Amino acid sequence: MKKLDLITIGRSSVDLYGAQVGGRLEDMRSFDKYIGGSPTNIACGTARLGLKSAVITGVGDEHMGRFIREELEREGVDTRGVKVDSERLTALVLLGIRDQEQFPLIFYREQCADMGLTVDDIDPALIREARAVVATGTHLSHPQVEAATLKALNIARQEGMQTALDIDYRPNLWGVAGHGEGESRFVASDQVTAKLQSTLHLFDLIVGTEEEFHIAGGTTDTIAALKAVRAVSNAALICKRGAAGAVAFTSDIPDTLDDGESGPGFAIEVFNVLGAGDGFMSGLLKGWLDGEDWPTTLKYANACGAFAVSRHGCTPAYPSWQELQYFFERGIKQPDLRNDVELEQVHWASNRHLDWPVVRIFAFDHRIQLEELEGATNEKIGQFKLLCLEAANRVAAGQPGYGLLCDGRLGRDALYRAVDTPLWIGRPVEWPGSRPLTLEPSIGLDFGGLSQWPRDQVVKVLCFCHPDDDEATWADHEATIVRLYQACRRNRLEFLLEVIPSKVAAVNDSTTAQVIDRFYAAGVYPDWWKLEPMITQQAWQQTIDAIERHDQNTRGIVVLGLGETEEKLAESFNIAARYPLVKGFAVGRTIFAESASRWMRGELSDEDAITTMTDNYRRLCTLWDNAQKQ
Repeated sequence: MKKLDLITIGRSSVDLYGAQVGGRLEDMRSFDKYIGGSPTNIACGTARLGLKSAVITGVGDEHMGRFIREELEREGVDTRGVKVDSERLTALVLLGIRDQEQFPLIFYREQCADMGLTVDDIDPALIREARAVVATGTHLSHPQVEAATLKALNIARQEGMQTALDIDYRPNLWGVAGHGEGESRFVASDQVTAKLQSTLHLFDLIVGTEEEFHIAGGTTDTIAALKAVRAVSNAALICKRGAAGAVAFTSDIPDTLDDGESGPGFAIEVFNVLGAGDGFMSGLLKGWLDGEDWPTTLKYANACGAFAVSRHGCTPAYPSWQELQYFFERGIKQPDLRNDVELEQVHWASNRHLDWPVVRIFAFDHRIQLEELEGATNEKIGQFKLLCLEAANRVAAGQPGYGLLCDGRLGRDALYRAVDTPLWIGRPVEWPGSRPLTLEPSIGLDFGGLSQWPRDQVVKVLCFCHPDDDEATWADHEATIVRLYQACRRNRLEFLLEVIPSKVAAVNDSTTAQVIDRFYAAGVYPDWWKLEPMITQQAWQQTIDAIERHDQNTRGIVVLGLGETEEKLAESFNIAARYPLVKGFAVGRTIFAESASRWMRGELSDEDAITTMTDNYRRLCTLWDNAQKQ
């Protein structure tokens, strides 16, 4: 059994996508940052579909290079073949969506890191771990990277592996169009045709648009071009035809494209064609490597291409295998897939980065409780929260499964330091104690403050609500929560919804479940729920049922502490830990209350406060771990 299904080889970049749609690239005011480059996109796209992929490429020894490596790892792509080049910078691409037909882009690739690949960077042992090697056309455009690519392909051929080529013709990357012609997809060139034709015999699968087969075949007559390619290669040829789908040719080329094998297409709205070919290739490789017939393989490819053209960005647009199956089973409800709420929820939930099977959270996002302490000032509260962070780090010791809740107003410095740790980080946005719910001023009336948040910080909001609240109160709750949830999705931030009905009115076994039902009915799908401890199995079961009835993909539940003693928390942990959806706890005052009070009065040193909180936090973690083992 091979460790890898495929290895892609070629370019990688940071794609800076214009956030404004319908304007010139010259007029873009802001950009969203994604990973890009055809082989890099394909490696991610196939990983999302369940294949074990790796990529051979080059990145700079700087922030953008680290971004690409980290994103690849988050997507589950093997990065052993990613060369870190201290002499070259990571490639950049600026892109925009002008309208349905124009998608301007500028490549910044002068002496870029992926063009620094050499034959010495190709590890034969790594190549042999895979079932297939997938090359793209750009890395046949220069002698040095061509030699590296050919080495990988020749090893694959010698080992009896499968090989594939995405022609991926970019005239300006071959030097036959200018820097301002990044959008151009075809310029005739005898030299490019000759170079491509000298390598086509190395492939079992060759994929391209009609224009890309024109350059490979040396003629703008598509059938003649395909026949010219067939004359030098026995590969299966896949010709992409845009809205008309794609066709496969496995033997002699017929007289019309319609005589090739095809798969079902999908009538969707075209929003962004950039990266669509890489999405298509990802689906195609999934079917091809799984041994599916061509109609099924092309069905996968067409669907993945449809997702890509309907969304912003390249890799972020590609579907997971779960999402693809959901799409096939449910069908198209609206042609603009990015606005299909149900589909987008599956897309979001099945492509989230990182995994948190357990999370033990030290919550020191408290504000009022600290402000009311004798001797407290805003400056001292900020300093104390740095001590809390140190306690959290001592317990976590760099291990996964630990986290913190900290605010950005009084705990700003702790938040800034926490981003350099592997801790799960949640950050509150509610004004403390507010009912009706009011948000911190930094969030802004238009919720634009979230655009300034780092991507891995979870937006946490506490709503004091109860099923018996009147309709006007519920309308207020829902209006704020829905807007906040939508702002989280817009900014690609996870969302934690905390509800504490017991602070409003009396509760019974169904109270929390009723609150959960109400928010889902409003169209809110939290990534996380933070819930008060419930003392009966009936209450927990109704709560779990309510969540799973609406969302099978939620991250899970964390149990809050409400300042209870360790003995009370142990009891609640023993009940909650029986349910797999409960992932851990988020406890604060039980850990820090006494230390905070004494430290603010000057009765406790920094180190003694840290030591006490470390001990308290560690005991709670042990209580939770023991509860899970029962």
